[in-house]
Amino acid sequence: MKKLFLVATVLFGLIACSSQPITTAVVGACQQADISIDYQFDNARVNGCTISGDNRVTIMIAPENTPINNSPWYAFKASSSVSKQITVVIDYTGGDHRYAPKMSTDGKHWQTIKHAVRRGKLQFKLDIGVVPILVAGQEIISNAAYESWMSTLANNTAVTYSVLGKSTQGRDIGQLEITQAGNKEWLILLGRMHPPEVTGALAMIPFVENVLADSEQAAKFRRRFNILVVPNLNPDGVALGNWRHNANGVDLNRDWKHFKQIEARLVRDKLQAITARGDNIVFAADFHSTHKDIFYTMPVSYGLNPPSLVKEWLDQLSDTAKPFVVRQQPGNNPDKGVFKQYIADTYQVHAITYEMGDNTNRGVIKAIAKQASDGLMDKLLSTDAREFNADNKP
Repeated sequence: MKKLFLVATVLFGLIACSSQPITTAVVGACQQADISIDYQFDNARVNGCTISGDNRVTIMIAPENTPINNSPWYAFKASSSVSKQITVVIDYTGGDHRYAPKMSTDGKHWQTIKHAVRRGKLQFKLDIGVVPILVAGQEIISNAAYESWMSTLANNTAVTYSVLGKSTQGRDIGQLEITQAGNKEWLILLGRMHPPEVTGALAMIPFVENVLADSEQAAKFRRRFNILVVPNLNPDGVALGNWRHNANGVDLNRDWKHFKQIEARLVRDKLQAITARGDNIVFAADFHSTHKDIFYTMPVSYGLNPPSLVKEWLDQLSDTAKPFVVRQQPGNNPDKGVFKQYIADTYQVHAITYEMGDNTNRGVIKAIAKQASDGLMDKLLSTDAREFNADNKP
């Protein structure tokens, strides 16, 4: 079992509300003499491209629609029939620079490119040749990578990998279910509602793997709790290279009140099916990225059960994770339509939004995910089922 989840970790370590019309990135390539800029692949984002005679490549980047969160995603491949250095300028429309450029020759190993931002435009030099250089705002974790990861985990007979349903554009939304006969309590984990938020994915992967490991603690946890994992809720947005939204131009983490989007409805219906058969949701988390590491929580005074469960868990993490800073930000906004609020209001249990910083060290992200999942398992195991208000179903 331990070997299986190590393989899965290595696999991912190597992979990588709308008022304006929806636009999409241009699918294609631009060429000038011996320079080629390719954006004909999933995850690519280029809205326009020009190449001048002085080896200057200007990439235009625009959002799928507006208004939108400032998360300008870009991804393309650059190559040349002869070795040369090019100057790349990324010109943003509808947003400001956020993601430092990263490069890879194999889609597996990534390094940050030395860069500057001048007058709002990102600029950097790039040495290119026959082998295409992949450039993106963050490491690329594709839909295919999620499918491969889930398939690998499902080699364990305790893990079931299936399709929760189809996205707006008909892509599979995969789910993992880890269950044992007689278990009635469920931990729910969601990821990738927002396509560019890769550090959230880099946290979710080891978090899940640690819960599925063959340690004594994880085995004890699985003997009591079932787990539902939906790691890639927005495969359309991922494939399209969207800044924030799904294929309809909607922020999925604002749709958990009115459920106008199929992606949110699929999860809602799944949770309703779980409780309809007499089981209980006891905790949920969704994984995201922002400018700094932060845990958005529900207030202790909100009336959830047990009231201080999350605060005590994260306080303990703060003690064990130093010098990493565990920022807790309690909040309650019932009209915003976010996932954690939906869970709290519907099931009267705690949920958090787990956010990792855009530039947080990747090794730190992985280490904190393991410590956080260890602490959460301990906290849930030490909580009597009656304390989760198990009889208060929607």
